[in-house]
This record gives sequence, structure tokens and C-alpha cells, in this order.
Amino acid sequence: MRRHRLHLLGSLLLVAAAGVFTSGAAPASTAVQPTPLGQVIPAPASVTPGGAPYRITGDTRIRVGDSREAHRVGEYLADVLRPSTGYPLPVTERGAGGIRLRLAQGPYGAEGYRLDSGRGGVTITAAGPAGLFHGVQTLRQLLPAAVERDTVQPGPWLVAGGTVRDIPRYPWRGAMLDVSRHFFTVDEVKRYVDRLALYKFNKLHLHLSDDQGWRIAIDSWPRLATHGGSTEVGGGPGGFYTKDDYREIVRYAASRHLEVVPEIDMPGHTNAALASYADLNCDGVAPPLYTGTAVGFSSLCVGKEVTYDFVDDVIRELAALTPGRYLHIGGDEAHSTSHADYVTFMDRVQPVVAKYGKTVVGWHQLTGATPAEGALAQYWGLDGTGAEEKARVAKAARNGTGIVLSPADRIYLDMKYDRTTPLGLSWAGYVEVKRSYDWDPGAYLPGVPEDAVRGVEAPLWTETLENPAHLDHMAFPRLPGVAELGWSPAATHDWEDYRTRLAAQGPRWDALGIGYHRSPQVDWPAQ
Repeated sequence: MRRHRLHLLGSLLLVAAAGVFTSGAAPASTAVQPTPLGQVIPAPASVTPGGAPYRITGDTRIRVGDSREAHRVGEYLADVLRPSTGYPLPVTERGAGGIRLRLAQGPYGAEGYRLDSGRGGVTITAAGPAGLFHGVQTLRQLLPAAVERDTVQPGPWLVAGGTVRDIPRYPWRGAMLDVSRHFFTVDEVKRYVDRLALYKFNKLHLHLSDDQGWRIAIDSWPRLATHGGSTEVGGGPGGFYTKDDYREIVRYAASRHLEVVPEIDMPGHTNAALASYADLNCDGVAPPLYTGTAVGFSSLCVGKEVTYDFVDDVIRELAALTPGRYLHIGGDEAHSTSHADYVTFMDRVQPVVAKYGKTVVGWHQLTGATPAEGALAQYWGLDGTGAEEKARVAKAARNGTGIVLSPADRIYLDMKYDRTTPLGLSWAGYVEVKRSYDWDPGAYLPGVPEDAVRGVEAPLWTETLENPAHLDHMAFPRLPGVAELGWSPAATHDWEDYRTRLAAQGPRWDALGIGYHRSPQVDWPAQ
């Protein structure tokens, strides 16, 4: 009996010791293994794995030194981690170990960072707060997907040992949200901003006006919002942002290190404005509000001086609300404007943007006129777009116009995945996940110098999208691939590797409540 008791006691001690061992940083065959450093999206510039992992515990602190900017990023990180871990995670100026956010000069640029992880802690170093923030997104993805849940989860919360060095390939990594065809509230836009932040996007392009709705209050032309914003595709109630609403979107986006790029599309796509003010029409007659989806039928009256008074007032008020560098003036599908009138209009309007301290962005049809010095042209053509049109864009690029790439048959997120997709359109073709990812922005347009490419942007048009669940289904899983095209070095680009990393994002989206398209091109984990 005594020998039996000793044997039982010894067994219990071994079990207890094994439990302590497997819950610590040291690896064991039965222990939970941390996410490999290279499994994140976008793929980092370089990864050097090695050493023991760090484990976040109830004693972990987030150290930020005396930097107010680092403190803000630290509070953001704590807000992400506290609900799921249940740990207090105080944000402190001093202390040892834990998670350290450090601002220091180095080869990081404005947005790059270095992440060092080991048994004693995790340190993220960057030259500026945007780099710290992007490093935090990498840290977030290195933790188990359950970290995204808003209730306490069991853990353990391990971060693989080693070093990540990272810097973006392009300065423009954008996503456009069309709030004109269907209106989305401030909170719904914030929700989309948080999706973008996870994958290191840095531009939120808001399509604020179109035939179906005008979405921003302009004091000098109040009926633009109250009348022009009163409907949407299908005849719904529409809506618009007050100036305070817009400021809140700008503020929130900035807190996630995204710059808002507002767009007022003109001279076409303007029926909401024309319906609001009869004087903007050449015949002085206001058309009815429009709730369909056809394009190309509307135009501001290029020959009237009141048109330029209108443009000046709108740009002046919108520029005053927008701290970012850019203002988008549209310029696409102006089929009801003659070429001569289009050139005249752009020659008049681009200097107005400069007058109010902003840089012009336009859809690539702007290259059919004379782009202003420093302007950006956003290419939305197809692989099969005519050689003449592509050559015109390439010529502008060689003459100094920067190019942002948004090819519709690659990264228009409103394109159907396949013929069974219930949402979206298919005029540019079906766009599955591999097609949206498997191309190189630096070599996409013939004759465009690689250094003229400023980056990529994924537009999400909303003719058929009415709510945030619709946005999620069409954006995911394609949106992270666009992020990788904009951030990661070309040498990391590999579809087979990417689809493995993408599959690993599925549980994270489940935890975040993102209802994504389970593309058959990706081997998703079982739900």
C-alpha cells in the first residue's frame, strides 16, 4: 500500500511538472506552438526566427517611454489584448520586460519597424508612430486568432522568438469605399477602417458624390446634402455626413494611421448635384433624383461660370475639413462631356485644388487632359484595355504623373468571385482570390517606369452592397492580398505560400465576426 501511494504521488508530481513545463516559454512536443514569424499578411521584408517565444501573462506591461505618440499606440494595443486575455496590461513609461514600443532613428522610413521577440519580452522599434502601429498589427497576427474575441479566452498567448524587419514597398496602399451608391454611417465606415488597419493600409479613399447621392454637407450649397443626399440606389433614404461626422471619420482613420482622401467626382457622375441646383445644368432645368445604376449620362455645364463658383466652394470647404495631402476630383466616365469640354474643365479645376493646398488625384482619364504637376492618376482599366489608352497613361507617367493601380479585373472588390456570387457586378469579369493577388504592380502597365508607380488601391463600389456584412463578404479574402501587393517586397510574392498564410487568417476573421467568402482556391481550416 505504501509503495502504491508513493507511486501515485510521484505520478501526480510528474503531471504537475509537465503542466508547468508546457505552459511556459520553453517548447515541448505537447505544448502549444506559436505562430511562425513569417505567417503574417502582408509578408514582412525579412524574418529571422530563433530563440524561445515570449508569453504574455497577467504580469505583462506595455512600456512606451515618455512618448505621447507611443503611448497612444500602446493604449490601442492594450484595447485589442485586454478583452480576450483578461489581463490588465497597464501602459507604463518604465519597467522591465513585457512589450516595449520604442521610437528611435533607424532604417525604417516613415512606416517601417523592427520586431524583436524572445523569452524576456517583445520590442517593436520604429522611427515614427505609424511604424509602431504597423508593428503592432504584426504582433497581433502572431498571437492566436482568439485574441480578437471580446470575451476572455484560455490562451496561452505566445509570440514566436526571433526578429522581423519590415518596410513597405509602396507609399500608397489604399482602399476606396463608395458611400454614394449606398450610404454607410460613421460607425459603419469606422468598422471598415478597423478592417483596413489590420493589414497596414494607409489611405481611405471616400467616394463622396455620384449620380445617386451627395454625401458631404457643404455650407455654401446646402441642398447638395439635404436634397442630393436624400436617396440611394434602389430608392432608400440615403443620408449624408455633417461636417462634424466627416471630421470624426478623419480623426478615427488617423488614429489607425490612415489618411482620408475625399473624392468629388466631376464633371460626370454628378446627377445628385444637378438635381439639387438647376443653375448647374446647361438648360437651367434640374433633373429628378436618380436611383438606378447606369453611368455616363450626367455632366456639369462646362461653359457656365457658376460651375466654377460651385467647384471652388466645394473644394474650399472640403479641403478645410481634410488634413491629408490629397483631394480626388474623379474624372471618369464623362461620356456626356465632349473631349474639348473635358480638357477645359480639368484645366480650370486642377488649379483650384492647388489653391486650397491639396494635390490632385483623378481617375486615369485625367491623362486625356493635362495632369497638374505632381498629380496622381488612378488606373482602373483592365488587362485587355486598349493599347492607346494604356500608352496615354504611360506617357503621363514618364512626364511625372504618379500612378496608383486599381485594375478593375484584378482588385475591384465589387466584382463577383464567380457566377454563383450573389452580390457584386461582373462587367470586368469574375475575380477570384488568385487573380486578385497574382500580378506585379511594378510591371503591370507597359511603358510605365517602376518608380512612377505610387502603389495600389482596392475600390469597393456599392451598387449592390447595402450593409457592412455585404462589404465584408466582397472584401474578404481579397483585401489582404491587395495589402500584400502594396506592402511586401516583390521577392516575397508567391501564390502557394500566400494561400497557406491566407487560410490561417480564416479563424481570425471568424473571431472578428467577418463573414468572408470561403474561396475554393484556399484550403480553409474547418469551422
